[in-house]
Amino acid sequence: MPNIKSAKKRARTTEVRALRNASIKSSVKTAIRRCNEALINAGPEGSVQELNRAFSTVDRAAKKGVVHRNQAARRKSRLARRANKAAQAE
Repeated sequence: MPNIKSAKKRARTTEVRALRNASIKSSVKTAIRRCNEALINAGPEGSVQELNRAFSTVDRAAKKGVVHRNQAARRKSRLARRANKAAQAE
């Protein structure tokens, strides 16, 4: 437990940021899951909107520093590759 005032504040700040980051990470995972489900259920045409939402969510998380920009690029690339593969299958 911190004794110094600035260390106490730092602990509080860290806790708040950790909660916020967890929420953003969760929303990224949810967006990716919804996009994958749309690819399976709705096909390539129906999943375009979900793909755009997922891209936006991942970009927002990268901008806020919750995920690394390379990780964001990798996730978007994998989603796009999966969407293109589904479109080719049609």
